[in-house]
Amino acid sequence: MIFGAIADLVSYAVRTNLIEEADRVWAVNVLLEELGLPTWEETAPRERPLEQILQEILDWAVENGRIADGTASRDLFDTKLMGRLTPRPGEVRRTFWEKYRRSPEEATDWYYAFSQNTDYIRRYRVARDWKWVTSTPYGDLDITVNLSKPEKDPRAIAAAKTAPQSGYPKCLLCRENEGFAGDLTRPARQNHRVVPVTIDQTDWFFQYSPYVYYPEHCIVFNGQHVPMRIDRSAFRKLLDFVKQFPHYFVGSNADLPIVGGSILSHDHFQGGRYTFAMERAPVERAVSFPGFTDVEAGIVQWPMSVLRLRCEDDERLVDLAEKVLNRWRNYTDPAAIIFAETDGEPHNTITPIARKRDGKFELDLVLRNNLTTKDYPLGLYHPHPELHHIKKENIGLIEVMGLAVLPARLKTELSALARALTEGRDIRGDEALAKHADWAEEVQTRHTFTRENAMEILQNEVGAVFATVLEHAGVYKCTKEGRRAFLRFLRDVK
Repeated sequence: MIFGAIADLVSYAVRTNLIEEADRVWAVNVLLEELGLPTWEETAPRERPLEQILQEILDWAVENGRIADGTASRDLFDTKLMGRLTPRPGEVRRTFWEKYRRSPEEATDWYYAFSQNTDYIRRYRVARDWKWVTSTPYGDLDITVNLSKPEKDPRAIAAAKTAPQSGYPKCLLCRENEGFAGDLTRPARQNHRVVPVTIDQTDWFFQYSPYVYYPEHCIVFNGQHVPMRIDRSAFRKLLDFVKQFPHYFVGSNADLPIVGGSILSHDHFQGGRYTFAMERAPVERAVSFPGFTDVEAGIVQWPMSVLRLRCEDDERLVDLAEKVLNRWRNYTDPAAIIFAETDGEPHNTITPIARKRDGKFELDLVLRNNLTTKDYPLGLYHPHPELHHIKKENIGLIEVMGLAVLPARLKTELSALARALTEGRDIRGDEALAKHADWAEEVQTRHTFTRENAMEILQNEVGAVFATVLEHAGVYKCTKEGRRAFLRFLRDVK
């Protein structure tokens, strides 16, 4: 009965400290209003998972004509309900900074739990993501098949064609998303709260990603809707954030297409509390720069081209990083197929990552280049066509550090491929699996597939493909020639 679900949702809100016990009657009434119910029947609440409670309410809303059926309509409505039970922004910010004054970790622990309790981070969806770890020559790489981001509902797509268009908010990162009702093309955010932070004397905001690709996956974004830009100020901002939250790393996508992230129109960083394989990777060769004897520097043993800088003085890191960036922006080495620009289009940029480790500030500078060629129209330093059956999308910050974010289609395709390999079926004749045929046939030359081992083999082979993806994205390869070319560039930084 709907009254039981309402009672359960109110009790959930009390139990998770979204509202107080004194708010219980008020909360019942606001939910009755949203559901169009004129009366109330007192019902003893039950403690059960939030997903189950919301599912019951949504089913009732569909059956009684309150909302249309479909993922988009359901998400809009349950977010609206949770928004009515979510504390206002001012209260959230006061609580965060009160806890921060005691400990930055206490503040982020509370805020992360809060962002889950409001259902902004849908824990039950994130739990569906398919994850494993693959050992490679570069260390243990994290592999994720993203199942938590909802697929586009065909009914929502059709309805959106006739819906009025709006430029507010300007993008999914803008601060104006806080409390936004959403529509069939943009997610509702009534249960979303952001925290203001000041970095490099500018107003930014801090939030968590609703899709949480790794623990405490946060987003730090500019208060103004301005494009991504890697420059001295970007390095300064990254290190300022690490100063304030030393238990978190933070990094930025590059600021050029192909090698950048999915949102280049709004300046933002991503961070969190997680140790990626790239951070664990050692420095394979120390290097030095004139005038910076106090800065430890070296080439990282990693498939992408990473220069690691370490120093107790964060301003010295900013000074040196700026020199590296300025030289890289204008650096050309035809022998290494590195061109700063072609036909006026710039190609060189950097993906920077900041952290604090063992009492020192650390900056990893990942050299990027978005050159395209006739043979590689999607990018020379991008996954090559033979890998597109697994990964075709841009290699952004998260992948750079060693976590593959793979498309949801792979869950179904790998399961079907495992069955086909164990049953000896024709893969090339299967329309859904034909894209994997060359790869699968090569893998068969090295493995004997059984029902018991098929999926484990395929998962490990997908991890090996991801390692190759990173090698393709590296501007300097892990070869003698590649390392010599890398050193040529570093010696040119003055």
